[in-house]
Amino acid sequence: MPISESFPNRLGTAAMQSDESLVIRSKSPMRISFAGGGTDLPHWFEAHGGAVLSSTINRYAYVTLYPRQDNLVQINSYDLGYSVKYGIDEKPSYDGVLDLAKAAILRLNIKQGLDMDVRSDAPPGSGLGGSSAMTSAVIGALANFTRQNLSCYDLAELNWSIERVDLGIKGGKQDQYATTFGGFNHMEFLKDRVILNPLRIDRTILNDLEAHLLLCYTGRVRADLGLIDKQIDYYHQGRQTTIKGMHRLMQLVFEMKEALLKGELDTLGLLLHEAYENKLRMNPDIHQGTRAVALYETARQHGALGGKLLGAGGGGYLLLYCQSRKQHKIRTALEEMGGQFTDFSFEGLGLQTWRSKAK
Repeated sequence: MPISESFPNRLGTAAMQSDESLVIRSKSPMRISFAGGGTDLPHWFEAHGGAVLSSTINRYAYVTLYPRQDNLVQINSYDLGYSVKYGIDEKPSYDGVLDLAKAAILRLNIKQGLDMDVRSDAPPGSGLGGSSAMTSAVIGALANFTRQNLSCYDLAELNWSIERVDLGIKGGKQDQYATTFGGFNHMEFLKDRVILNPLRIDRTILNDLEAHLLLCYTGRVRADLGLIDKQIDYYHQGRQTTIKGMHRLMQLVFEMKEALLKGELDTLGLLLHEAYENKLRMNPDIHQGTRAVALYETARQHGALGGKLLGAGGGGYLLLYCQSRKQHKIRTALEEMGGQFTDFSFEGLGLQTWRSKAK
């Protein structure tokens, strides 16, 4: 894949190796979002504009691609225990098994057989944008394989088209841009374009923010809740609580950004709680079928200033902001309720892909 001027740090000089390279690898990071989720759906931003504040973290989707000399495609997900095989000239069946990879292969018009191994650092439906990260990693590997010159915006929009158009997966636009570009970003969604504003945050502030955040897994997402459809229906019904909640979530993006840039982290924590409350106003069903409400209320009782259920709802990860001296009690209390904590750090890079002669 030739080096694009707008994509120099992702590809590196290894992308210029000859076609004799036997293996193509890629990885793309997952993200945590702080505010604005839901305003990145077309029904909202095409009329009102949208805004999201998010950062990628050191959790990734990985792809390894092995070119074949025939027309066979084989895709393996060893962590999920899935494997599919079909001819490159066949239109793949979208049956819920590795559909993201199938759709990307078709969308990028791949003509040569290949073996592709995929894996992820987070379970499906975790709320960390894992689907978009996986699609990004697949696109990156395929584009490298065929030496297609794509900018970051091209890659993000291609990701969105595969997920939302080709596969009809409901959702917004923030994840595709977050995983492709990487880093801490303020994103603005307009009817005709997306504007991504990278934030230059002092590393000391980021280190301090990491020290105040806890990431707790509440349980696997139930995929049958139709939460995004409900959110859209509430909007089209003119439900004022939904509309006011979404307007406030957009405002909170700008207030959180200012607090973050100034290093006013406790203010950020309190704004997270306000965002949590407005997300519930926007869609009161987002915690349906999960222990998230009980876990969050317990965390607040033990000193958490604020938090956010990541993703569309229905399960996944809960992000908590709390003072370091209170974190042990919060961890203990939530673990007793079945919560599972995982350490993480912020990741400044987005999609990365490279060629290797080492299998």
